[in-house]
Amino acid sequence: MPDSVCKTTCPYCGVGCGVEARAGEAVQGDKEHPANFGRLCVKGSSLHETLGETGRLLHPKVNHQRVDWPAASRAVAAAIRGSIEEHGPESVAFYLSGQLLTEDYYVANKLAKGFIGTPHVDTNSRLCMSSAVAAHKRAFGADVVPGCYEDLELADLLVLVGSNTAWNHPILYQRMKAAARAGRRVVVIDPRRTATSELADLHLSLKPGTDALLFNGLLRWLANQMALDQAYIDRHCAGFEEALDAAAASAPCVETVAQGCDLPQADVERFFRWFSETARTVTVFSQGVNQSSSGTDKGNAIINCHLATGRVGKPGASPFSVTGQPNAMGGREVGGLANTLAAHMDYDTPGDADRVTRFWQSPGLAKGPGHKAVDLFDAVHRGDIKVLWIMATNPAVSLPDNAKVREALARCPTVIVSDCIADTDTAAYADILLPAAGWGEKDGTVTNSERRISRQRRFLPLAGEARPDWWIMSEVARELGYQAAFDYRNAADIFSEHARLSAFENTGRPFDIGGLSTLDEDQYDALAPIQWPVNPAFPAGRARLFDDGQFATPDGRARFIAVKPSLPRQQTDDTYPLVVNSGRIRDQWHTMTRTGRAARLWQHRAEPFIDVHPGDLEKQGLKPGQLARLIGRKGEFVGRLQAVDEQREGEVFIPIHWNQQFSAKGMASSLMAPVVDPVSGQPESKHGVARLEPLAVRWEARLLCRPGHAGFWQAEHWSKVPQAGCDSWWLAGPEAPDWPQWAQQWLGGTPQLEMSDVAAGRYRAARFHQGRLLAVLIAEPAGGTLPDLAWLAQCFTRDALSAAERRAILAGRDVEQPDIGPVICSCFQVGEKQIAAALQNGADSVDALGVALKCGTNCGSCVPELKKLVEQARIGDAETASR
Repeated sequence: MPDSVCKTTCPYCGVGCGVEARAGEAVQGDKEHPANFGRLCVKGSSLHETLGETGRLLHPKVNHQRVDWPAASRAVAAAIRGSIEEHGPESVAFYLSGQLLTEDYYVANKLAKGFIGTPHVDTNSRLCMSSAVAAHKRAFGADVVPGCYEDLELADLLVLVGSNTAWNHPILYQRMKAAARAGRRVVVIDPRRTATSELADLHLSLKPGTDALLFNGLLRWLANQMALDQAYIDRHCAGFEEALDAAAASAPCVETVAQGCDLPQADVERFFRWFSETARTVTVFSQGVNQSSSGTDKGNAIINCHLATGRVGKPGASPFSVTGQPNAMGGREVGGLANTLAAHMDYDTPGDADRVTRFWQSPGLAKGPGHKAVDLFDAVHRGDIKVLWIMATNPAVSLPDNAKVREALARCPTVIVSDCIADTDTAAYADILLPAAGWGEKDGTVTNSERRISRQRRFLPLAGEARPDWWIMSEVARELGYQAAFDYRNAADIFSEHARLSAFENTGRPFDIGGLSTLDEDQYDALAPIQWPVNPAFPAGRARLFDDGQFATPDGRARFIAVKPSLPRQQTDDTYPLVVNSGRIRDQWHTMTRTGRAARLWQHRAEPFIDVHPGDLEKQGLKPGQLARLIGRKGEFVGRLQAVDEQREGEVFIPIHWNQQFSAKGMASSLMAPVVDPVSGQPESKHGVARLEPLAVRWEARLLCRPGHAGFWQAEHWSKVPQAGCDSWWLAGPEAPDWPQWAQQWLGGTPQLEMSDVAAGRYRAARFHQGRLLAVLIAEPAGGTLPDLAWLAQCFTRDALSAAERRAILAGRDVEQPDIGPVICSCFQVGEKQIAAALQNGADSVDALGVALKCGTNCGSCVPELKKLVEQARIGDAETASR
């Protein structure tokens, strides 16, 4: 591997940040990359902490037995061949991921759709952005994001809909924040007042699911106020009258919109007026729009308003769908969705299937669209799918109604899982496990949310027998007899073929990177970030599309879509009175198979939680800090209650990341029904229903153990919380504890230090070996105060402890060292108590805290929380002064 710094790309969100990395060293942002200009969020800054072979899948396994690669490839090929011979090609299915590189994605689609002949190839990107894809295709004739990141800075009005960019796309949030200027306004449309709302001049806390009604109201209002760009509509669009009639029917006046959205009428009018008056307007929409049973219509309602004002593909003026995964866009380019073909072609467009067949020289291309994600696993459950190959994703956690998904996986005759992690919820169901290359070992390209292709370069040797996904699939293709079509030497060969197909008989498809098809291996390796299309007309790429009013439809006109708003399919009732919203948190990613390896990414939110409005807690006699459970129609979720004023009453928020590797009952998908958008097939993952009940426990405990030294413990409720230097579990149970006996089992032997207060229900114990701390147990009655674990975790990293440190073990902290409190700034490990002290000592702003403590000066994700603490301190000072 090269000793020099390697320029690569972050594998987390769709921003596509450039990273500089070197084996064995911390990563840093690439100052030359146009997506981030050197900035990284805390997840990106921690990438080096997620590397190493611990927990990795290092060798192929067939039926739980280690085998070599030839045997593994033969086993996969035999399963596929046997299933085709007995049940036909549609008995085989692939489930892919936005974590794959474009080259991997391309080979998967070519093998499955082109040579095996199965249409059943879908991706976890179905869960995050397929409604945006469908909206783009209906409006523009192709799946195209017209704008670029620069538009976020040029816009005079930024409208953020269902997009908590501060936590989910932090670098874009920082770019938007840095572009603040006199006259620039920001509107945040979200049921919750999230961290992103710190940027807002106006926050519309609308009723969940009413986005389409709001934008239909905006379209109607624009028409009534004579604020349309009629010349643009007449010259470049079709279907306007039908869309306006639909808007008028659902949203005849501002009062109707305000009532339907549960918003103050004055706020709705202010938003409408700002939109109509501001030529340079960008509307950013993300999962809050897409993850809905009417997500496609919501996307089109937004696009309708931009078409009506001629604000598409112009500097500072465009609708902008921000993707969730690093290569969701690349997957769209190669046909990763079940209803598409490679190079933005599809089954429904005359000539496309024949064109792809001829280019690939395919023996039998799939005849039509396949099952989308939820339907795909239903087909597995029914027994229609006999062989399922899952790559780089964890559907046993991420898909709605996960109990049924797990049952489907258990029933499937052959489940093949390609992954870099050995123990995932999905890998537990695998008959064949294939070790795939991880980040740092992979070589290829990804495409970010602004259509920018970037290189992901390898800077680490392959771990164990891990191999790139494209190599694994090519080996299986050869075993199936398709060697000539999959005789790739490297990722550059695949990229060249992908680029050639994009230009093949291309008479108007916007996705065209034919200008990159002749790159040799060295040129491919040196490829700088570039936005498609890249062709003779735009050899250096193109930042914006459709700025000339020419669209990818047969007549070149954009299409208005008549939108009839509909409420979420899951509605509350007396048994399930609460609306459940789910989403990401600041420092974790998807199902935590990568971020879960970095201890500092657990410090901000350490366990599953439930955000509840204080009024709802009071109604039910519950208190912040209690463990509670949400019981829904499909399952339940257990988490710790947090009182959150920013949450609407009658609604709760839960995180999506926890799984059965890290919690007993912390999977958000347990509360989500498999309800999908009828156009896109995207599940309604943002809207469940449940009732809230306390979790009956008598005790809570923290168990910390040096890796490999844990004893046998049992608890009805548990969460695993990785710490630097040790494993830890947060435990709770309803039974009367027998701590002395339990300590023997849980600590793996007799403790040398012990403290018990039976009357108070308090217990402490610690076990050592040759001076080294092996395990600690700290227990309190339910509702008791348990210490922060940061200092205890550090004790596990030492070969010996001083006498003072040994005495402090049972207290859980070094009394001579200040307690920093819960970590607010993960980048610089700054705690809430440190911030409070700085505020008492005269720091009176976020900038002043940054000078004093450095918090908020790196990725900026903690700035909204810092701002809230500053404001709370000001209120406290004012109340003190008034007394």
